[in-house]
Amino acid sequence: MSVFSSLIDQSEVVNVLQEAVKSAHNKGDLTQGMTHAWLFTGPPGSGRSNAAIAFAAALVCKNGGCSNCADCMATITNSHADVELIKTEGLSIKIDEIRELISRASWAPSVAAWRVVVIEDADRLTDSAANALLKVIEEPGLRTVWLLCAPTLTDVLPTIRSRCRHLSLRTPSTKAITKLLIERDSIDLATAEFVAKASGGHIGRARRLATDTNAKENRKNIIKLPFAIKDIASAYKAAQYLVEAAKADALADSEAKDELEISKLKAAWGASGSKLAAGGSKAVKELEKEQKSRATRMARDSIDGALLDLATFYRDLILTQAGNFESMINSDMREVIENYASSISPHSAVQKMSAIMEARTRLAMNAAPLVTCEALMCDLAPY
Repeated sequence: MSVFSSLIDQSEVVNVLQEAVKSAHNKGDLTQGMTHAWLFTGPPGSGRSNAAIAFAAALVCKNGGCSNCADCMATITNSHADVELIKTEGLSIKIDEIRELISRASWAPSVAAWRVVVIEDADRLTDSAANALLKVIEEPGLRTVWLLCAPTLTDVLPTIRSRCRHLSLRTPSTKAITKLLIERDSIDLATAEFVAKASGGHIGRARRLATDTNAKENRKNIIKLPFAIKDIASAYKAAQYLVEAAKADALADSEAKDELEISKLKAAWGASGSKLAAGGSKAVKELEKEQKSRATRMARDSIDGALLDLATFYRDLILTQAGNFESMINSDMREVIENYASSISPHSAVQKMSAIMEARTRLAMNAAPLVTCEALMCDLAPY
């Protein structure tokens, strides 16, 4: 068992990382297999952050990533003294956070051979933060390794990516995700196959659809929205439902976490009744601001996921019109999809699917979610 066992359907990437680990542990013989900065790219759900964390664990592990020792376990749980893991829960990573990180990254390793810094969402660096990071990557510490993660190469400054070794992860196959869900989560074959297709190759989303009844029900309601759109009024109503459902889904995930974070912070500042130690109120306000930013991001991510679900409906529609029923994702809705397919042309179906992808692009550029979804639903109306 290795720390790289968590990477699904990424054998080429694993081979490269294992060679780098061997080089890193062979003191005085740093070959081209090992370098000070790495950039992991891949679509959502491909496991790019898992790959970076697994690589970090292997670098600080005396056995090259056994997954069983204290170093491996500490890295995976984000508690290792020589591994910095930056998880972006807000909309961006600001320069103040990067400056603090750079200061810590300059320290020599305390217990391991390397100090490793993992930035999960390097695409969310502000311009000033990215420029600050560039300086330290240009002049790296002797025993410091930087691991950056982003969806694509173009999401990172050209000057940063030119100084990193690039590894591209692919979307895991439906077969690989199905096997993982059966073996790891004891999901039955039929459910595992369905959610593996419905997730679009996103392992985390596939697991949630398989284990969360509400998530599966919300998905089904989103896919049925095209049947409810008859005119402009119903299009606006459908847009409002999609946005509110996505926000409610995100809120359900964040509420409990927010309360726990606030209570822990207050306890750390010596909360006694309604009073906090000096500086405590400011710390609580800063945390609440971060939580609000995180909630906004989670809501946008949830809307994006809903649009992907909607896209699977039109994908199945196009396949149905082409007579290909075997590759359908929503096979349980085959009959209603066939009936709907007879009401619009293949060209119109392709246009509607393109409109969904365009809406996702606008959301990624921080367009207003409700306005974007209203425009989309008007495009999806059958007139």
